[in-house]
Amino acid sequence: MSLEIGTDEEPQHWHDAVDDDVSGRLNWLRAGVLGANDGIVSTAGVVMGVAGATDDSGTILIAGIAALTAGALSMGAGEYVSVSTQRDSERSILAMERRELEQMPQTEQEELARMYREKGLTPETAEKVAEELTAHDALEAHADIEFGIDPDSLTNPWHAALASMVAFTLGALLPLLVVAFVPDAARVVTTVVVVALALAGAGAVSARLGYSPRLPAVARNVGGGLLAMGVTYLIGMFAGVHLG
Repeated sequence: MSLEIGTDEEPQHWHDAVDDDVSGRLNWLRAGVLGANDGIVSTAGVVMGVAGATDDSGTILIAGIAALTAGALSMGAGEYVSVSTQRDSERSILAMERRELEQMPQTEQEELARMYREKGLTPETAEKVAEELTAHDALEAHADIEFGIDPDSLTNPWHAALASMVAFTLGALLPLLVVAFVPDAARVVTTVVVVALALAGAGAVSARLGYSPRLPAVARNVGGGLLAMGVTYLIGMFAGVHLG
């Protein structure tokens, strides 16, 4: 029997699981999917560009390994710096809220009630909610409604950096394996097919984990990846003909 959202028949624990999990999912999903896509596309673009200029398997493989190494380190460092900056901002906001709650608790409670009135609660209900939330955890209540921050679940720069590095490396291995094991005559076509399938899979997984439609995610991934490979291959051919 199908269940409709909002009915009494729908299990409450399903909503709880989604609410508790979605923030954490989106954090590592963003880093992981971005890393995987970059690993696939950038490394494939490098090997395709070099393949357009030369047929030497060793040269193509070395270029791919260099792209994998540099890209993984760059992704990890970039994510760490970005998320660290975000975490520092969140900590500064929380420190500011703590000071305000210590110095003017009544004003802060009135502000909380006002924000709940603006969300549609009646004045009486808003006052009651603000009073109870302040008694329970005033800092958490203000951080949530004002800034969307959970003081107990700040973003972790190491998690984001590791997710990006691992995902980038796994994605980059696909075109490298094609270069290493596929015969020269079929290398370009095989790379295009493998990369397209990998990007389609990454798009489908990201849509699944992010509760979003699959087709747009797959189309964006595959279309962007094929475009990047095509451009780099043509540039490689041009360079090989005119500079080789």
